[in-house]
Amino acid sequence: MKKIYLLSIAAALMFGATSCIQEFEPQNSSVTEKQASEAPGAYQNFVNAITSNISGKPMDSRKQPNDFGYTSFYLQWDVMGQDMVPINNNWFGTWYECGIGLAPIYLNCQYPWTFFFVQIKSCNTVLQLAGEEPADNMKEGAGIAHCMRALYYLNLAQMFAPTSYAANPEAPTVPITSEKVDLQGATTTPRAPYNEMMQFILSDLDAAETLLAGYSRPDKYHPDLSVVNGIRARAYLIMEDWANAEKYAKLAQSGYSPLTPAQYTDRDHGFNDANFGNSWMLACTFKSDDTAITYNDGDSSWGTWMICEFPTGSTGLGYYNAYGGANVIDRHLYETIPSTDCRKKCFIDFSLDDLSTKAEVVEALKAYSDVPENVYGTGLCQNTFGGLPMKFRSRNGNHINNQEGYCVDVPMMRVEEMMLIEAEAAGMQDQNRGIALLTAFAQNRDPNYVYGTHNEAYNNTSTPAFRNEVWWQRRVEFWGEGLATQDIKRLQKGIIRSYPGSNHKDGYRWNTQTPPDWMNLCIVQTETNYNSAIVNNPTPIAPTGNSPEYNW
Repeated sequence: MKKIYLLSIAAALMFGATSCIQEFEPQNSSVTEKQASEAPGAYQNFVNAITSNISGKPMDSRKQPNDFGYTSFYLQWDVMGQDMVPINNNWFGTWYECGIGLAPIYLNCQYPWTFFFVQIKSCNTVLQLAGEEPADNMKEGAGIAHCMRALYYLNLAQMFAPTSYAANPEAPTVPITSEKVDLQGATTTPRAPYNEMMQFILSDLDAAETLLAGYSRPDKYHPDLSVVNGIRARAYLIMEDWANAEKYAKLAQSGYSPLTPAQYTDRDHGFNDANFGNSWMLACTFKSDDTAITYNDGDSSWGTWMICEFPTGSTGLGYYNAYGGANVIDRHLYETIPSTDCRKKCFIDFSLDDLSTKAEVVEALKAYSDVPENVYGTGLCQNTFGGLPMKFRSRNGNHINNQEGYCVDVPMMRVEEMMLIEAEAAGMQDQNRGIALLTAFAQNRDPNYVYGTHNEAYNNTSTPAFRNEVWWQRRVEFWGEGLATQDIKRLQKGIIRSYPGSNHKDGYRWNTQTPPDWMNLCIVQTETNYNSAIVNNPTPIAPTGNSPEYNW
């Protein structure tokens, strides 16, 4: 990992210590990490870097449209499965199609490895500066570093482990590089077994809990104790430690409340404002001066792929609206959502594709948008209306200027996730208790919900019907929020893309009995070149042709 460490040190200096660097006039016109750390205010600048660079700043200097930080991985993860379909001119197609770009020699493998280890390096820098016994004025920064490092490693473990924790606690994840690992040690660090990685994550969360005691965060872009408990709940869910998963998921909910149906479908603030309602626990944001927004009219940003209410017919208005690249919901999943469930309003009905005139379509689109003419143009650009998402809205209802409308918040953790973790964990100890919690949650979205409606086996009968029911709620509730692949691997599910009426792309309508190989990411070759202790995951091989249609 020597090369990654060198890159991440440079990135930490560039992104996190900008104001510090201005205090120096080095004779050789460069700044070492030591110099930056000794500058006035350096520590707080390094702490700020941990949360300020999560989204909005592409890692690749070419600023490609699928590279905009943490939230770009949501789309990579979600298209790997069955619930999100990347259509037309879509830069996330490689992850959907099991393309050659998933091999270790390609840039697509560089994205997650570099992004997450740069972020981890920022955390390690703060922890090195704080020391083992942080001074009072450094405790909160160290707590944030421990918390976010745990979150990043939890994501990495799920991306690179070739199976679930429950299936094999000894499965290899990624190397652990703490603040105590030097550059030489990083070149001989093997991939940590899943159980060792989870213990490291839990130890980080133990430290964060102590250091953040009494911390009052300035906004939801910074983690606090509720987020620490939320990450613990995620970790124990992966480990199938049901008692602790339930305990910490319940603790994490304190002070929050789920979105109401009206808030969930709000046309101005829907899924773009961390402070709308009291559901979001942690968020990242896109700012007007982020390179993801300023470069190429925002085409390298979240909004270009997830917001479809801007007018078409001119350049610079995103892949949805100008270039015909979209991410739509799987038709079968959509059709399983009852009409009484508020979340169905977040996706355009496939029946609109059967309407014959523009007037009919525009009139129908009024049920989804205040700018139906704009959405009509988007549908023409995509050659489909069915499945277009209306979940993620532009900032403050701005449908004209995407440089402003794309400056949105994106959730990283919501209380609804904690509610469903609590329900699943409780039900795995006492199914009746779990069903009661799940029913209470579901009836907040669909007042007519009755338990037992959504427990299809999905090509895998090994998971109890109760967990299938919870999984369906997670699939619908968190569509587009990056949990799809993690759940498929955690539950050891297959995927189903080939079925009568499927809207998946021809040639990629694959059905599998278990998680497909392309969900086990390869480590980029530059890393294995420098770290001799790493054994890589095999390069995935795409299936040939469509699978036989699955009958539900």
